Amino acid sequence: MNRRQALRNIGFGAGIIVIGPTTLSLLQSCKNDPEYDWNPEFLSAAHGLVLKNILDVIIPTTDTPGANDVNVAQFIDAYMNKVASPEQQSEFKNSATAFSQAFENNMEKKAESGEPADFEKIVEKFLRATPAEKEEFVKRSGETQDPMDKDPTADPGEEKMFSGEEADALAFAYLKNVRDMGIWAWKTSEEIGENVLWYDPVPGEYIACAPTEELGNGKAMSL
Repeated sequence: MNRRQALRNIGFGAGIIVIGPTTLSLLQSCKNDPEYDWNPEFLSAAHGLVLKNILDVIIPTTDTPGANDVNVAQFIDAYMNKVASPEQQSEFKNSATAFSQAFENNMEKKAESGEPADFEKIVEKFLRATPAEKEEFVKRSGETQDPMDKDPTADPGEEKMFSGEEADALAFAYLKNVRDMGIWAWKTSEEIGENVLWYDPVPGEYIACAPTEELGNGKAMSL
């Protein structure tokens, strides 16, 4: 399956991410050798491994580099650690925990022990759910993360336990968030921006009519 078909099949949205010098600096700092021993700063080691497996399904290595080839998981972890608000951090950690619980409920094994085929099934279950199922996930997720429902005496460092429906709803929210941030980071990385997308170091010229071959050959322009 080629890159365009893979992204079309999974579907994706624009995502919301705070873009500024710090964000772009984090992205460029994550362009090192993807084989190095990564220790997450924000997520637990288990959740970091799960994140990489999810990204390998959403943006796999095909005819072009995948998410893990350009260290997207490392960027997401660093972004949540250094740029995200405390509320975003809390919601991201809770949804990461919920995803692992939903994975175990559906696959009958720990998420960190999952095989690639397991992650393909769980990602498809949520991101290719029916419109009615997605609507229910969104509704349930909003109820689960309502500030009025939070226990003020709860230990913020302790992982929460969610019911099956709550875990599914937050797992859906987590996958949407990871998908949106992952695609943005992948497209904006130096490797993809310069070597895969249409890259023009001095953009801005207006060309009203010209052959497609002279205008990136149909490729999206690098950000």
